[in-house]
Amino acid sequence: MDKVREMRERNSGQVLLIAAFIMAFLLLSAELYIFEVGNVMSEFESNSLTDFVLNIKLSSRHIVIGALANASNGGSISVLELNLQRWASLIDKQYRFGKSILNYTLEQNSPYSSGIWMDWGTNGLGVSSAAVNFAYKLSGREMNLNQSYFLNITTTLLVESTYRGMLGNDKQINVTIRLLNEANAALAKQIIIYYYSEGNWLIPTQVNNYSILDYGNGTYLASFTASIPGQDVQVSAHVVDQREIYVRANATSTQI
Repeated sequence: MDKVREMRERNSGQVLLIAAFIMAFLLLSAELYIFEVGNVMSEFESNSLTDFVLNIKLSSRHIVIGALANASNGGSISVLELNLQRWASLIDKQYRFGKSILNYTLEQNSPYSSGIWMDWGTNGLGVSSAAVNFAYKLSGREMNLNQSYFLNITTTLLVESTYRGMLGNDKQINVTIRLLNEANAALAKQIIIYYYSEGNWLIPTQVNNYSILDYGNGTYLASFTASIPGQDVQVSAHVVDQREIYVRANATSTQI
């Protein structure tokens, strides 16, 4: 399956990263303007401050999602720290009337490394995840704010499969795919199914009577026929969620 992954377009991850960073900058820019004008007038309202901090959190989330999308599509996991460094630097330079400091700590506890955990197993479970702790401090004229928040972005894939024997080596195979974002049902942008036969991973097509049913709740059912010798039927699901995060998982089909 490594060869299959290498065939994916890696440039898309870089584009996503740039887009996420631009989105984060635009979201924050409006709040920074309100914030600085409020300081000049000395009439900064508490709800404006709340909105300002909320947008910092939201923008941080976009940065983490973009980095995970990049890493899961073949990029380096170091992109998470690199872009968080740029994000924190941007925050530090914006507020001219005091100190605005954003610190972050990448999750290092197992199974995470440098804030990233990707586990695409053979037991029907696939995980692409990023986890970061943030601490934001704002101090200036008549205000002192400290906020800590934790972001965990996790795309989880659950794959189950069954098959029914037909004539000869032909088999009718069903693959159930469940996709989750942060443990909640999520929709897929792309699903590609593979099956293993005689030393090769193959994609079922119309020749295999391939079909996929979308239940609209993060659950999908793929069905096809294939010629697979023996009783060992291996399948694999490669999925991209709506956030462009890639995940995959292999599973062994159960005969029914």
